[in-house]
Amino acid sequence: MLLLRSLLFYCLYSPITIVFGTLSLLLLLLPKNFAASIIVFWNAIALFLLRWCCGVRYDVTGNTSGLSEPCVIIANHQSPWETLFLQWYFKPISAVLKKQLLYIPFFGWGLKVTQPIGIDRDNPTRALKQIKTIGLERLKAGRNILIFPEGTRMPVNQLGNFMRSGADIAKQAGVPVIPVFHNAGHYWVNKKLIKQPGTIQVVVGEPISVEDKNTKAVMTDIKAWMQTQQEAMEAP
Repeated sequence: MLLLRSLLFYCLYSPITIVFGTLSLLLLLLPKNFAASIIVFWNAIALFLLRWCCGVRYDVTGNTSGLSEPCVIIANHQSPWETLFLQWYFKPISAVLKKQLLYIPFFGWGLKVTQPIGIDRDNPTRALKQIKTIGLERLKAGRNILIFPEGTRMPVNQLGNFMRSGADIAKQAGVPVIPVFHNAGHYWVNKKLIKQPGTIQVVVGEPISVEDKNTKAVMTDIKAWMQTQQEAMEAP
């Protein structure tokens, strides 16, 4: 049954991806922010299909009052799910991602409309410069920045090493950091077809000012906060 429900999800999600991917070629001709606001409905549709087809829901707790100014969102990375959810929930937002994703037909075309920050992971020095330079431009334009400090998806119940580039950008731009933790990997396992029904827990932390703080220490504190959220979700 779970297999059939997961196949149904992809049977619906795939043509929608093709439609929005094709539409994105036209959206590139429109003002960037307007085009991005249209393409993120793709994310909303995907989240709806996950709930309807696979029974994958989500519950957001913590700081749910919304954003009063552009900020840097720092989240753990477990699953494809959070890339869909966070771009919708914190819109307008520009995600830091590997540039190769932008070359994927349809999917990459749509992703490009959201004004991501595509980086070359094979050249860390250049990637860091790209994140800082383009990130500052996006924040000044009123967009949020999404960074997964682990740099890659991690297994459930594990946190990787945290890069401090997100805190560095926030400090340079004079904007706060908002940490986010979730357990989506339990329900949409990376590179697995079958989706497990259930409710993804998402915790949004309070804004953190980094103007007068050591950014390495800030990231250490954020990782410790995420570890605490992880342990709380694991508790019976």
